[in-house]
Parts: sequence; C-alpha cells; structure tokens
Amino acid sequence: MLDITRQAAEFVAAIKPPDLPQRCIEAARIGIVDCVGVMIAGAAEEPVRIVAAMLAATTQNGGAPEIPGGRNLVASDAALVNGVAAHVLDYDDVALAGHPSAVLVPAILAEGWTLDASGAEAIAAYVAGYELWAQLAALEPGHLHERGFHPTAVMGTLATAAACARLHGLDAEKTGHAIAIGASLASGLVANFGTMTKSLHAGRTAQSGVLAARLAAQGFTASPDVLEHRTGFLRAHSPSGTPDIEHGTIDLGENWRLADLGINVKRYPTCYATHRSIDAMLGLVAAHGLKAQDVREIRVHTGRTQKLMLRNANPQTGLEAKFSMEFAMAAALIAGRVGLAELTDGFVLREDVREAVGKVRCTTTDEVMPGDQPFAPDDRVSVVLASGDVLEHAPVVHAKGSWTMPLTREELRDKFLDCATRVFDNAQSARLFDQLWRLDALKSLRELELTSHASRS
Repeated sequence: MLDITRQAAEFVAAIKPPDLPQRCIEAARIGIVDCVGVMIAGAAEEPVRIVAAMLAATTQNGGAPEIPGGRNLVASDAALVNGVAAHVLDYDDVALAGHPSAVLVPAILAEGWTLDASGAEAIAAYVAGYELWAQLAALEPGHLHERGFHPTAVMGTLATAAACARLHGLDAEKTGHAIAIGASLASGLVANFGTMTKSLHAGRTAQSGVLAARLAAQGFTASPDVLEHRTGFLRAHSPSGTPDIEHGTIDLGENWRLADLGINVKRYPTCYATHRSIDAMLGLVAAHGLKAQDVREIRVHTGRTQKLMLRNANPQTGLEAKFSMEFAMAAALIAGRVGLAELTDGFVLREDVREAVGKVRCTTTDEVMPGDQPFAPDDRVSVVLASGDVLEHAPVVHAKGSWTMPLTREELRDKFLDCATRVFDNAQSARLFDQLWRLDALKSLRELELTSHASRS
C-alpha cells in the first residue's frame, strides 16, 4: 500500500518558492487575482452579511481583515467570511472539478496576513494546496459530484490545511497531522447547490484549513495514514469504491499538475457546467441577431454529470438560476449576456425570461472528456426558429477563459475592475490589481490594499 499521507506531507513541508515552475506561479497568480476581485464583489451579498454578523471583531494583534470592509477578525473567522464572499456569486475560477481558489485564497490571505507572510510564500502555499488536491483526485477514477459530494468542500479542506501548514513552516510530521485533521473536517453536499449553503461550503473549508494547521502547530495529532487506510479519507469519499491506493502513482514535485491543468476563469457568474453552452448560445444570438420571438425551441446536448449539477430546470431565484442550463440559455437569448445583472430574482421572474426558459430542451450523454472536469467531450447548442429552420453552433470543447483558451491580462484586469469597483474607487482597484499581479515580489501580504479607504477613515 502506498504511504500517501507521509509522501504528501513531506512534499508540502519541503516546497519553497524557488522550487516552483514558472507556469505554476503564473496559474497561482491568476487564481489569486481573480478570486480577490470576485470576493470584493460578493462581500455585500446576503449570505456574507449573515455569516459576518455572527463573528465578533477582535482588538488583539494577529488578526486579519474582513475584505473589503476591514474589520479585524481572528484568522479563522476572516477565512470563513471571506470564503463565503469568494464563492457566493459563483463567479470564482474552476479546476479539479471544484473551486480551488475560493478556498485556498481566503485561507492563505487570512493566515498569511496574520503571519506576515510574503507574496512568494503565499504563492507557494497556493501551489502546495492545489498539488495535494490534484494528486488525490488523480488516485480516484470516479467523480465526487455523482455521489453527492462537493469536491470544493471535500478535497478543498485537505488543500487548505496543507496551504496553511506551508505558511506556518511546519515540518513533515506536523504537516501530516494538519492534513489528517483536515480530512476529518471535510464535508459538503451537491444537494445544497443553488442555495446560500453552497457558499458556506467554501467559507467553512477555508476556516477548517486555518484551524487544522493551527492545531497541528500546537501539537494536536491525527492518524499518520489517514489518506490510505482502509477506513481513511480516500476510501470513505470514493464515488467509485476503487481508489488506486495499492498501485497508484505519487509524483508530487515531479508532475506539476497546476502547470498542466491550471485555472479556468469564469466569464459568467453561473455554474461552470453551463459555460460552454453559454458561449455557443451567445454566438448564435450575435451571429443571427436572434430575438425571443424568432425562437421556437433551444436544444442543448451536454453531459449527464453537468446536468446533475444543474438541478434547477425552473429556477425561481437568482441563486437557483446559477444552477440552471435552462435559465442560462434564456438569459443569453433575452439579454444577449449572462452577467451579474441577470442573476437577480427580478430578472429570473420576468415573464419573457420565464417564457424563454420553457423553450429549452436538454439531452445528455454519459461520455466524459479526459481531464479534471466531469464534463461531456463537448456541449452542443441549436435553435429551432419559428419558421422551422434550425441553426446549429459548432460543438464547444473549451469555454473562453479556460486554461486552454485563457483570458489575456487585460481581460482579467477588466473582470477584476468590474468586480472591485463595486466597492473601491477606480484608482484603488487598479492599484490592487497591479499589487496582486506582481504578488511574488511583495515582501508582505499586509502591503495589499484589501480594504476600502472609506472603511479606514
């Protein structure tokens, strides 16, 4: 049997900023930049307000800021509230069948701020957490979504524990304990998609990583074989029932999966399972000048697991609509875009939108593309016109913004500014983007302008 826990802990404990391939640094930078922008935009949402209202500010030294308001919280609480904010809009990036940045970034910023870590150390912590998550996922042939588990809250808890252990500079033994503690804190259900609780998954995962590393740093112990044991993490959370624990390959530090799989940046604030189809539908709308009255039916062919995530065929709220292929197609047709303005209760309940939702028909395939997403090999969208003619978009394999079709620096900046200027002025938003873009050169995370000037005056 592989000694996965030991090897994982040794990798995390040993990783240093100079060890990192440049491609990993680039991916981590993108993930951190994008997540901070989305976090700022999400901070005013109701789920974040509810969670934040339960947390008391601290006057003690060693706290971390609630972003973007600036209230000083203990690090674990800052990770919780900022994690909810990072995920509440479902606008955060995607990889490994989950949302790595939405859990890693709030945990790293909170604990890194407390420890006065450098930007380079923050990036190394991000890479360590991502690589552990990716390694464990590579040992499992099934997909967690199909068993009802949210990978962000399951795999992400171990990843955040590893990232925070790296920030603390724990040795391999204590790092192993941190990962093992995180393994017992991992939880999150797909059934809660489309509700406030999905964003709580991210907040609690970030918080758990901080807690696990701090406990381990103080001498708290856990099983040294928690990942590979027959009653351990990999078997307990295995959707296939056959994780490759006996003969799998452990190649942490040799096969840098972040460089290969990267980060997929979202262009739309909806479940990533809709994005290829949205690209196709918007393409048809733009190419043919489609209006609602022109369309009799919209046909979408997608993956079975994608449709499993997209559980709301007839959404009634903006939150529910984030997990609805039917709504995504309707918004693309009615508004010619799928943005934050469309993901509101008012837009979802508009009569013309409701009518367009009723025109969407979805079919699925069991085929799954290679890689880290449990998606069909492609998404296909066609439109039946009122005349009976059919317009077909070419199959879409990769969404714009994916690691294969990445956004440019300027496109990333545009999204960041669109998010950040909901709170900050243009000048502060631009400075923060520039700080984050050169994060690996920053001597201290405390130099980041993560809170609004108005809140500090």
